[in-house]
Amino acid sequence: MTRDHRLSATALTLGYRDLVVIDGLDLDIPPGQLTAIVGANACGKSTLLRAMSRLLKPRAGQMLLDGRPVHRIPAKELARTLGLLPQAPIAPEGITVADLVGRGRNPHRRALSRWTRRDDEAVAAALEATDTLELADRAVDELSGGQRQRVWIAMALAQETDLLLLDEPTTFLDVAHQIEVLDLLVELNRDRGTTIVMVLHDLNLAARYADNLVAIADGRVHSAGPPPDVLTPQTVRAVFGIDSQVISDPTSGRPLMLPIGRHRSAGGPGRESVLD
Repeated sequence: MTRDHRLSATALTLGYRDLVVIDGLDLDIPPGQLTAIVGANACGKSTLLRAMSRLLKPRAGQMLLDGRPVHRIPAKELARTLGLLPQAPIAPEGITVADLVGRGRNPHRRALSRWTRRDDEAVAAALEATDTLELADRAVDELSGGQRQRVWIAMALAQETDLLLLDEPTTFLDVAHQIEVLDLLVELNRDRGTTIVMVLHDLNLAARYADNLVAIADGRVHSAGPPPDVLTPQTVRAVFGIDSQVISDPTSGRPLMLPIGRHRSAGGPGRESVLD
């Protein structure tokens, strides 16, 4: 059973050398929900996720987990509460699916300790949850993109954390595999109560799958809340710099953003625009 851990940022400033990426950001992640972070390229989405996972120390302000500064929590203790799936992770050459997923158990094991029945159960449950049990003996580098991403998520599940951070989990995947991965995350949130925070490029997929949408602009939170409150033409203009229409998605009922580019005609010059 998961616990409702609270992840929050107060006056958070992050950067690299002379570059400030996040500047005085305040944010609360709702426990037990699926949060998607969106924004233009280089706005600080992945940088923020790195701070949440203790990989980047704040220059000012704090990133807090249950009121404790994340960078002061010992790494192994944090890894039992919070799992991270980075962008484009790389598996050791020739490693099998079962061995990779088993590495998710490391935070729960002492140095030189023996593998236990509990470890076996956690790995099996993770493989089953991600529908990768039949892939257990295969080499990870032989799998398709969608299969590999499910295996990486299985490793994170085997870690048995109450919080899961994912940096662009659908990158480099075709549409079918994107939906497959996002459906899996929704089921994980619904069935296990895992709090999930993910960075997504696709604004419409973020609005369709997230309970909570966070739009980042100029190093700060421009807006946050339920997708219908956040995904508006005004937000799209402020965050992405483009004009758009936002309608109700006929499939999900969630907001659907239609970008308005320079070439709006349905059939070229002289034709009536489909958006006019």
